[in-house]
Amino acid sequence: MAATKKKAVRKAKNGQRIRQVAAIPFRLNARGDVEVMLVTSRTTRRFIVPKGWPMKGKSGRKAATIEAREEAGVLGKTLKEPAGTYSYWKRLANRFVRVDVIVYLLEVTEELADWQEAKRRQRAWLPAADAATLIDEPDLSTLVANLMIAKPEPLDLA
Repeated sequence: MAATKKKAVRKAKNGQRIRQVAAIPFRLNARGDVEVMLVTSRTTRRFIVPKGWPMKGKSGRKAATIEAREEAGVLGKTLKEPAGTYSYWKRLANRFVRVDVIVYLLEVTEELADWQEAKRRQRAWLPAADAATLIDEPDLSTLVANLMIAKPEPLDLA
């Protein structure tokens, strides 16, 4: 994965936009409300969704699924179509670069007690509205908030 990051940094130095993939892990609680899992970033400790660099030979969807397992310790079904995109400024050693992130929804079926980045990150299940409030990137916050709206309503057959 380090080679992918180096390639991305090279692209950024040449003024090109760079890309990442992300997963929004979600589940329905007992009342049928959408909950989202957020994780803390390693350096700033802000709440974010699991994200990372594209992986050679893997689709964006598959890479997002792997990032969710590594960073949040969750397994599940990643939906085929991206939920949307957002952009943010990534801090590198001596500059900031603009990164475009393609976001996938991951319906969590299993939470691992131990996972790759467990010692470096905290994770939390939150109602979608609360999660959206805690996320700094406005476009990502909107994607998370829209999960509440997308919840299927029961059919009224009366």
